Amino acid sequence: MRRIIALLAAIVVVACACSSDDNDAGRHYGAQTATIGESLAALGWNISVANLRFDADHVLIDVDAAVAGDGEHAKPEDIRFGLYGALAHPIEANGLGGCSDVTDLGIQPLTAPTPDRLTGTVCLGPQRDQSQVRGVYVYSPRDRIPGTTVAYAAAFPVGVAPANDDTGLTLRTTSVDAFSADGAQLKPTALGDPQAFTGNGYMLIGLEITGLAQRYRDDSARRGGPLMVLAAPTLPPPGLSRACSTYGASLLVLPDASRDAVNVRASLCTQGEINEALLYATVSLVGTHAALWTKEASDE
Repeated sequence: MRRIIALLAAIVVVACACSSDDNDAGRHYGAQTATIGESLAALGWNISVANLRFDADHVLIDVDAAVAGDGEHAKPEDIRFGLYGALAHPIEANGLGGCSDVTDLGIQPLTAPTPDRLTGTVCLGPQRDQSQVRGVYVYSPRDRIPGTTVAYAAAFPVGVAPANDDTGLTLRTTSVDAFSADGAQLKPTALGDPQAFTGNGYMLIGLEITGLAQRYRDDSARRGGPLMVLAAPTLPPPGLSRACSTYGASLLVLPDASRDAVNVRASLCTQGEINEALLYATVSLVGTHAALWTKEASDE
């Protein structure tokens, strides 16, 4: 009888393990995954990513997408792509307009010929180390999982104070550089000058984002997606500075599957009315939905 009970218990354990594996199948840190060349339903779109290639120190992908049904979907201008892999630093770009600086390639940049269709090439880079690129991901900074937002003050000249909470990630500021709209850099002593904070301005915040990969993986699965880091306020491209266009105001935290820790160093830009952008800026961690295409059939 004891042997029968033990056998039944073992069967239950195996069945539960298989069920858990099945529920997590096809996901990486809560993001849907597929092989490059396949299609995924994400952000209210059916998105196909194909032909990942390298040219002129850029990574190029061909995207074809159509709105899935009549439900809510991300606006074309809010769809953002990024490189996946063991990269030295994150590289992302908006799908629309991401090829504006790439002038020497014979490509058709991504366009939205109609509000429910996207087609063309997305440019990501520069990225010279081709061996580290294992795929691409997509998300929208405006797609937010309810109840997952944690916001921190990020005022000049301190930035974000060291923070570690229930998100499982630690944020640490590595640099803070503030500028007026004309590109003149502001020093901390400008805080005593009432004339320094007039008009528009922008701030570049260097961040180090760390955590345990296993905890972040488990939390992302429960949440339904990975976290993104958002800096606010911001302006639509081209913004106040080329640096703001390069770094952006958002970042998806999607570590390479080979890493046992989250360790990301990146810069984000806040911009707009100078007091809001420098003295009342915020950096937030927010859960979001994402999709990932890799060169391999599976990452996990």
